[in-house]
Amino acid sequence: MKGKVYIVGAGPGDPKLITVYGLECIQQADVIAYDRLVNPQLLNQAKPLAELIYCGKEPGKHGLIQEEIHSLLVREAYAGKTVVRLKGGDPFVFGRGAEEAAVLAEAGIPYEIVPGITAGIAAPAYAGIPVTHRDYATSFAIVTGHGREEKGNDFLDWNALANGIDTIAFYMSIGNIEHISAQLIKHGRPHTTPVAVIEWGTTNEQRTLTGTLETITTLIKQSGYKNPSMIIVGEVVKVREEIAWFEEQIQKQQEALK
Repeated sequence: MKGKVYIVGAGPGDPKLITVYGLECIQQADVIAYDRLVNPQLLNQAKPLAELIYCGKEPGKHGLIQEEIHSLLVREAYAGKTVVRLKGGDPFVFGRGAEEAAVLAEAGIPYEIVPGITAGIAAPAYAGIPVTHRDYATSFAIVTGHGREEKGNDFLDWNALANGIDTIAFYMSIGNIEHISAQLIKHGRPHTTPVAVIEWGTTNEQRTLTGTLETITTLIKQSGYKNPSMIIVGEVVKVREEIAWFEEQIQKQQEALK
């Protein structure tokens, strides 16, 4: 008898932000294939005999290549096991969850998609930045900033992003911020447009850097911000000055321990 695969979004970092259903899946799984940015505390919720398999990918290093992950999911499900494919954020937001679901469907394996909270919304919320706001933004886009060019052609519609979207959340973009800023300015976005960089969003290591399209590249280089980070472009960044709640909370907790 075939098992079943649950493709689960683990949320953006804070383990409490996983969904109730996602947590139930983890607790019932025989096998958990997890990614690099999954909070290890979630794995502590697994059954004592559950098999934990690291599938993380990071620049220059790979736990398992994508084809090996596909084979793993199919093999374990054919063995009759309950499998959780645990991904950071949401499995359908730059998570390749659709590719894995397609492989399972082709193999005739039952599966479910369990959505998760994506970092493009959660990280700015924890930084006091709403992605929409009645006074500043009525449109919002999530964009990959990874892979500036493909076969010599820039793969993003910079004109649409610069002129048609109020708030832009760039994933995987620290190494490409100079190009992103230059393209947005070139296509009509004011160089004074506020920008925020949120490193390790929703975790106790979170820190936030703010600047403008004109200054953010230099500020990132000076401050040493690295991935995982979200980059938020838009006037909504100004709201942070009023409601930067999470980092203030962390600071108070650290001061209380002194």
